[in-house]
Amino acid sequence: MAAVAPPAAPRAGAFSGGNDGDGHVAFVGAGPGHPDLLTVRALERLRAADCVVFDALVPMALLERLPVEVQRVPVPRLMTGEDPGEVAGRLLVDLARGGRRVVRLKGGDPGIFGRLAEELAPVREAGIPWEIVPGVTAALAAAAAAGVPLTSRASASHLTILTGHEADEKSVVLDFGSLATRPGTLAVYMGVDQADRWAGELIAAGMPADTPVTVVSRCSWPDQEVATTTLGACSAAFLEHRWQAPAVVIVGAVSAGLATHASSPARFPSVAKPSLPLAGRRVLVTRPAGQGDDLAGTIAALGGSCLHIPALRIVAPESWQRLDLAIAEVGTFDWIVFASVNGVQGFLTRLRGAGKDGRAIGTARLAAIGPATRQALEAAGFVCDLQPGVFSSEGVVEAILPTFRSGRILLVRADRGREVMRREFEAAGHDVVEVAAYQSQPAPPLEPDALAAIDRESIDWITATSPAVAESAIRMFGKRMLSWKIASLSPVTSGALAAAGYPATVEAAEATGRALGEAMAAFEASLEAAQAPSPLRSS
Repeated sequence: MAAVAPPAAPRAGAFSGGNDGDGHVAFVGAGPGHPDLLTVRALERLRAADCVVFDALVPMALLERLPVEVQRVPVPRLMTGEDPGEVAGRLLVDLARGGRRVVRLKGGDPGIFGRLAEELAPVREAGIPWEIVPGVTAALAAAAAAGVPLTSRASASHLTILTGHEADEKSVVLDFGSLATRPGTLAVYMGVDQADRWAGELIAAGMPADTPVTVVSRCSWPDQEVATTTLGACSAAFLEHRWQAPAVVIVGAVSAGLATHASSPARFPSVAKPSLPLAGRRVLVTRPAGQGDDLAGTIAALGGSCLHIPALRIVAPESWQRLDLAIAEVGTFDWIVFASVNGVQGFLTRLRGAGKDGRAIGTARLAAIGPATRQALEAAGFVCDLQPGVFSSEGVVEAILPTFRSGRILLVRADRGREVMRREFEAAGHDVVEVAAYQSQPAPPLEPDALAAIDRESIDWITATSPAVAESAIRMFGKRMLSWKIASLSPVTSGALAAAGYPATVEAAEATGRALGEAMAAFEASLEAAQAPSPLRSS
């Protein structure tokens, strides 16, 4: 999945219903995972949002569509004795009451096994305008991926979507007798762990054991797999092949054609090409959303797949006062140095908010710490005068000091971080003004069910893109990280990891997402080469 550039600024009053000053809630379907399957209306709602409430496993590329000023709120941690849907619904009410446009981003379609009724009830009761934006649900996407129809004039006059994992407290259980005898197609969600139960119930109720079955694992992701089996062999096939969740199981005669044309008796090859170095590898990406880097695209191009769980949240600084004062006299600086994409976005937001544009900068030269930051400046119409050869604070200092004897320097950065640039520039006699254009906060602890889902994902790698990200990731995942390979973006990040007892497996050759992905790929390729039999080895 390639990273997506931030969209244009939100449009006032873009949500339907209510007055312009009212809060709004849009329940938006994110589709099965790949950003290409997001609807146009869903994208419009994301562009117009002030706040996005998302599940822990919402795809990385969808969060990348959000500008830095959009508040990102993970669904609340489960509370004992409370329904998680109702807790999330109350959160939506609290956020919308402030007059904000809130998007509740859900995988697939909001109305298909998404606790929509529970989350919607508090919003309705509070009288807050709301809407539902449908998404491509997993059954439709899985059928398209497998190349099978869900209905057929000859053999399937109806479609039933059911869950393979029902709530224990549910008073009305599935009528397997009816499901087994009606001619049609069954699409089973969340059926991996209990395939023996629902498949056994269908057979016991009269459905033939040789009924064709199509399994689509991780639909639309780089490691998507499509396989065929039968109802009777379904449970054993799950145990043998270990198809990953989420998976959709399509049961019925519509799968017969796929089985007939299968390239192998039971399984199609993964979409991820086996020759690629990260094929089949699952990478947990922890950098904050909206960084504008190419890490996800690099991982996908190398055959891997990403799970994005930000270890830090990017929010507005506690006060804009220092940045606004600097912008008021921005034409007096000789250099303006941007330490991140978020710094660029925060600076430009306040610049425009003050009624200024690029002319206010005057003769100041602009420096970016790395390629992504430079691209953010250029996307906004500015020329970047300097990008150091080494993408670090030290690299910026080494590039500027030899050609700049005295003057004023504005450093635009986060509210915390390394003090290398300020210290070195001041030691050289420069007047340095350092301002925060954003702040980073550790992400809250993950819900127990989210951690359980991560454990089921079979993570191979975790990335750490700064010391702060590394520290927060260690707090979130703890000892799990000892069983994962760790990819570090820089020497200072590697140092923070080592100090905490989690040494990096690889370190990027330069501080870019592309280099980080390539470092992981090179390590995997070296392992593959070491395990390959030597042509000189005697038998």
